[in-house]
Amino acid sequence: MENMQYAEDLLREFLVFRGFTNTLLAFEAELGTDVGKEFQVDKLLDLIFSTYIPRFQAENLVGLMNFFKQLFSSSTTETILVATLSKLEISILRCYIVHAIRSGKRDKVIDFFNMFGNDLHDKGQDWTPWFAIPYAKNPISDPEFHIYFTKEWYEALQISVRNFFNEIFNPSHILPKFSLIKLRIPTLLKISIEKNNANRLKREIKQLNVKLAELQALLEEKDNQLSLSRSHATSAIDSSSRQSESSTLSTGVLEEHNFKMRDMQGSIAKNSLVGSPELVQDWLVTGKSKELSELSTSKSVHESSLISLSTGDGRGDGSSQVVYDYLHDESGREIREEEFPEVKVDFQETFLGHTNPITRCCFSASGNNIASASVDGTVRIWTYDSSTSPSRNATIYCGAEIMSLDWECKSDRLLLIGTAGGGIKAWNVDAKRVVCDLSSTEAFPSVMDIKCSPVEPIFVSASVSGRPSLGYIDNLGLASLTVWNMRTWKAMTVLPLGEDPPAITSLCFNHNGKILAASATDGMIHMFDMSAGLQITGWPAHDSPISSLLFGSDETSIYSLGSDGKVFEWSLQNQGKVLWSVNSSRSHDDDKAKLLRYGMALDARGKRLLMTSPSVRAPIYQVRSRSSGMRTLPHTASITTVDWHPTLPIFLTGSSDHSVRVTSIL
Repeated sequence: MENMQYAEDLLREFLVFRGFTNTLLAFEAELGTDVGKEFQVDKLLDLIFSTYIPRFQAENLVGLMNFFKQLFSSSTTETILVATLSKLEISILRCYIVHAIRSGKRDKVIDFFNMFGNDLHDKGQDWTPWFAIPYAKNPISDPEFHIYFTKEWYEALQISVRNFFNEIFNPSHILPKFSLIKLRIPTLLKISIEKNNANRLKREIKQLNVKLAELQALLEEKDNQLSLSRSHATSAIDSSSRQSESSTLSTGVLEEHNFKMRDMQGSIAKNSLVGSPELVQDWLVTGKSKELSELSTSKSVHESSLISLSTGDGRGDGSSQVVYDYLHDESGREIREEEFPEVKVDFQETFLGHTNPITRCCFSASGNNIASASVDGTVRIWTYDSSTSPSRNATIYCGAEIMSLDWECKSDRLLLIGTAGGGIKAWNVDAKRVVCDLSSTEAFPSVMDIKCSPVEPIFVSASVSGRPSLGYIDNLGLASLTVWNMRTWKAMTVLPLGEDPPAITSLCFNHNGKILAASATDGMIHMFDMSAGLQITGWPAHDSPISSLLFGSDETSIYSLGSDGKVFEWSLQNQGKVLWSVNSSRSHDDDKAKLLRYGMALDARGKRLLMTSPSVRAPIYQVRSRSSGMRTLPHTASITTVDWHPTLPIFLTGSSDHSVRVTSIL
């Protein structure tokens, strides 16, 4: 009743605004006779059989039928309604013709066929005999038309029309549980219902936020207590390790340890980016401590142990502090990825439209659409939610391997595609066509990554001078970063990278688009001020090429993933400090890993990190957590690309088995 009153008030407001005072008076008068406050099927029958047909208003009659067909055809699940209504429409129009013949108005029948004859013929219905009825001497006695002139047929038609519309519109009518027909209500009533639902959801969200804040406070308190206990345990372990080191290390073990240290020192010396004495000392001390901790015979800390080491550079600010996170079970044994528990799945859908290994897949800005790309140069756009219209589904042929995909950040309207052949395409999902086809310069023919600004109508492309192939991450040549205008589709500027810059492999914007981060094959992370178009800082992050780069959810940190499978979370407030790290390479097959371009994705809350994998399952790490990670359900081949839904606990995995899966987890 409340919804009905709200809809009536909206209608009054509109009529007064438009000055339809006569209509308003008639509306008020009819409201006075409305008792049931529900759909009046008798009124609709009177309109058809007592107004439109007796008064020969053929155009209004056909228009009413078309209105209902359009209303029902808006949903793909209601095709049964359109089919039933089409059959009723045939009978209603024949009733109109019969009434005109009975009334001696054969000219009305001729006018009817002049207006709608072509449409009736095109629909494929058997109207041919009816085109001759205006000229038949006695159609009532004609066996072809006799049944339509009987009282029984007319009454049966009225009952059929009544039952059909009563089934669809009457809220008091109880539908059988097995019925596929959904109850229809006017859009004005839906506005009120949706308004009430929105208010209810806001109240529930507010309550949940309060509970979440309480739980987070409790969790922080427990974490502090656990950290305090862990620090005492670590102190005990360090003391035990120092006491047992001299007595447990045999001469052979010490020689093996010294050999490893010399080998590590030699490899670091070859790397020009970590050639400073402080960084060399840092890596040597870290390696030594790791060896000693592995040889230690003391008990392991419950769940995990954190080894936090300072470079000892004399500054005392801990700016180059490195924190490694190793996961252990209760007995102290290290937990590997293949031992992670399997995720608990709410639902999973597999998309099998591709015929080659998947190179990229990503959610759109709303999360309603998915784009996936294959080695064969095709991009497919599809939906996974049955409630979402599949009208945007499309296949795009690009002619070269797809290296990068990125959706416009403010809507689902544009998809940008970068290829190994130097092409950059902009696909309009509404128009289903390429609205712009750009090419990188001949000196940089391959587009490694593309990222749209979250604020400005611009995007940045990272191109390389080499031609990507299997194992390409080490052989990409030099880099070029170009800023493009998405209104004119022209290059605006080229960001400075210095002389002979190593290839850029990954890009990411911060939330307001003012900062662009870029990772390179030499292990460097570069940070650019987009308003000035200049590099503002950079640091050596890996001793291997960086495959992927992501800002943290609160943007106080940035994640980098090396081609060796190591992940570091770097502080942006204290540059050079590692807040968290994980090494996923320990369970990887080295031969398979060489053929994989590593990728990673953070969930909407920034708490779970999903990674690609040479195995059939992908690991999901709990960021900065002592708990073990999770594993995805298996594909039949390696997982080559991943992404998270922008707001929900739903993730994507693309595989070498040509499939893409969307998985919702509990």
